[in-house]
Amino acid sequence: MTDASPGPEQGPEAKINTDVPQSARIWNYWLGGTDNYEVDRIAGDQYVDLYPGIVDIARAGRYFMDRAIRFLATERGIRQFMDCGTGLPTLDNTHEMAQRAAADAKVVYVDNDPLVLAHARALMAEGRTAYIDCDLHDPKTIMDRAADLLDLSEPVGLLIIGVLGHIVEEGEAYGVVRGLMEPLASGSYLILHDSTDQNERFNAAQRAYDATGAIPFRLRSPEFIRGYFEGLEIEEPGLVTSGAWRPEVDVEAAPLPTLCAVARKP
Repeated sequence: MTDASPGPEQGPEAKINTDVPQSARIWNYWLGGTDNYEVDRIAGDQYVDLYPGIVDIARAGRYFMDRAIRFLATERGIRQFMDCGTGLPTLDNTHEMAQRAAADAKVVYVDNDPLVLAHARALMAEGRTAYIDCDLHDPKTIMDRAADLLDLSEPVGLLIIGVLGHIVEEGEAYGVVRGLMEPLASGSYLILHDSTDQNERFNAAQRAYDATGAIPFRLRSPEFIRGYFEGLEIEEPGLVTSGAWRPEVDVEAAPLPTLCAVARKP
């Protein structure tokens, strides 16, 4: 996620920075999208050269997200979702996943990347979703605005997919998750996917990416990631690598340096 928001007199394109790579655009490139620039494609290719598995991680995170949303919509009756750190997906948008599973599902996106904002405005014009332009570092403001868009007296599915590494300070990362979950009603769910620091080639590729001047990303230990779920009830099969969370095909995929889970707020 990026920093400042555009002023009222300027459109989101006014602050799009094409001098340094941006994670949302790079992930869009890895997923086969076109919402990216040469600087992003160069950085993305350099990352893949060092750790080709990053493309599998990008795709696995999207597939997990789809399965988790459908699980909550069809088996747990969730009809409200909030996607924090939306990014620029190409393999379905969150509202498309949710509304395929439940036509009356409502989705609120949260991000402050200018290119993401441009896409969000197009979706809002179609009346298909709602959007909060806010930084993940400010969970209180996010939830204050969410209260105007969602019924926080009813359960919400909160999605945090592959973005917490941008919260570099560890205590703050935990604080962001707790700050987002605290205002949600009992019976709400956290859907979280993150990458681990257990693969040295992955670690090296991330260090090289951070050195480009892009917003850094911290890979973290499994023990640290488990801490995001403190006080929550983790659904089966627990905290597992991407492909092991309720797989829909009987194919044993190689484990990735990722962890994900869906957990209920008591």
